[in-house]
Amino acid sequence: MGEAPTDPRRRVPRTDVVLADPRLAAATEAEGRAAVKAAVVQALSRVRSGELEPDDVVGAALAALPGGLRPVLNATGVVLHTNLGRAALSPAARDAVVAAAGHTDVELDLVTGRRAKRGRTALAALHRAVPAAGDVHVVNNGAAALVLAATALAAGGEHGSERPNGWERGGEQRLGGREIIVSRGEMVEIGDGFRLPDLLESTGARLREVGTTNRTTVRDYEQAIGPETAFLLKVHPSNFVVRGFTSSASIRDLAALPVPLVADIGSGLLRPDPLLPDEPDADTTLTDGADLVIASGDKLLGGPQAGLLLGSAPLVERLRRHPLARALRVDKLTLAALQATLAGPSTPTWDALRLDPAVLRDRTEHAHKLLAEAGVPADLVESAAVVGGGGAPEVTLPSWSLSLPSAYASPLRAAATPVVGRVERGRLLLDLRCVPPSADATVVDMVLSVAPRVG
Repeated sequence: MGEAPTDPRRRVPRTDVVLADPRLAAATEAEGRAAVKAAVVQALSRVRSGELEPDDVVGAALAALPGGLRPVLNATGVVLHTNLGRAALSPAARDAVVAAAGHTDVELDLVTGRRAKRGRTALAALHRAVPAAGDVHVVNNGAAALVLAATALAAGGEHGSERPNGWERGGEQRLGGREIIVSRGEMVEIGDGFRLPDLLESTGARLREVGTTNRTTVRDYEQAIGPETAFLLKVHPSNFVVRGFTSSASIRDLAALPVPLVADIGSGLLRPDPLLPDEPDADTTLTDGADLVIASGDKLLGGPQAGLLLGSAPLVERLRRHPLARALRVDKLTLAALQATLAGPSTPTWDALRLDPAVLRDRTEHAHKLLAEAGVPADLVESAAVVGGGGAPEVTLPSWSLSLPSAYASPLRAAATPVVGRVERGRLLLDLRCVPPSADATVVDMVLSVAPRVG
């Protein structure tokens, strides 16, 4: 007997037909025909098992290819979405990265022809942005910055057992040690199981926890200080808020104690921002007395992934000269993007945080009209966006979204230009806040392209 007309195997496209799809042309050129064919064969196998629809084969094959990051449109309403790479670089930063891709003067003085300080122009731009800093240094991410500080100041050994030259606090010279004093309420865990205590202890330093989960006083820190104290660590719990019967020691209070004070502010805010009144900023934290501030470059600063170290000149110089600093240094592309972010116009992060809800509604309304005319079951709804990236957890941004059946979520992620939204209460919300206005039409086109498959 022959196969029944409804046999699902009849719907499986031929391998050569899929390979001829124009959407796979760029991937074939970049990855090679063999790799693309293997991805297509794997996707067709999923169709045969009923796991994948035939129309989704190309998207699934592209997603399965091992090489190359795929650009996506962030319609989640999360400005700094960690899974999507956090901050989108500004046009100026992108241009700087392209320019720096070739040979550059990253460590060369073109006037003298001699070796120069690596990344000097980017560091100068960072120094200008934070006037309260005596000196600045950049490593590859925020965790690396904290590891470098802990290793250089608290891990012991030749490079970590004594204070930096010229260190003085309160008129008293003291030897550093192997102990980091930190509040129990600031022993945080962030995404992907990353825990602050594990990171610090991996350096060989010992942690001295003080206070309680909800209340830690200056006296708690003061009583814990001893000959083995390397520094006090103040961590901003950026991805959660504890309310009720709580208290914590301020930077100003801790700065009065006779040991170094390191503050991990996390978010990368360099100066006060009225939109984010509860987010600590680097300049104020240093002005209040912190000896070293650690921040991230790819969060509220809106730049590339980087760990920023700002503070006392002797302290920063000590970190820069530590052997571990070489392993944690950033490349020329990061330095170029960081400088352009600091010196250039506003970033996409800045613009998305401040987007006028009325403007957003007009854009979303126009997209909704086009979809409605095409018969797509979309609604225009009020929604709320968030900062993301572990920053400002209580701040919500009034927003507008396209609301679609949740069945659109997966096909849109596999579309020729992936569109990533968020599913709430059984509906897919597409928030255009982080989508460049020039890409609004692309969002509409992608929804229209997958609509026949969703039904």
